[in-house]
Amino acid sequence: MIESTAAVAVNPADETIHLGPLTIRFLVTGKESLGSASVFECAVPAGEKLRAPAHRHDAYEETVYGLEGALTWTVEGTPITVGPGEALCIPRGAAHRFDNLGAVDAKALIVATPAKIGPDYFHEIAATMAAAGGPPDQARLAEAMRRHGLTPVPAAVGA
Repeated sequence: MIESTAAVAVNPADETIHLGPLTIRFLVTGKESLGSASVFECAVPAGEKLRAPAHRHDAYEETVYGLEGALTWTVEGTPITVGPGEALCIPRGAAHRFDNLGAVDAKALIVATPAKIGPDYFHEIAATMAAAGGPPDQARLAEAMRRHGLTPVPAAVGA
């Protein structure tokens, strides 16, 4: 039997972070899962395009499960639309980004395994965006991404 110091609870992280027009709601972080997974919802308004550059993560997989609306994930240059009840696993090292190209708001459940990303990343990105007072400073976003294990990729690679 594995000993856990984390309390067993529904949505133990339960933290909502506003990232410009996006809403990120953490349900489980690495702290609660003993590092095995981070689980969060990402709500994206209709017509919203991701403001951060495409990126890769070499230390974890990212699995996306559509809850509402549809998000278009571009993985290694290939657009893949994920709607309600559909899942997409983005392997380590794959360049990717997402946009809501639809006319309705979208929401997805995202599971990162292992839990190499958490609320700290999104708090730093939100602060960087707020400090810009307009379009985010792409160089500062890229620096923050690197600190949290994401590698920005040139637009031509991730688009």
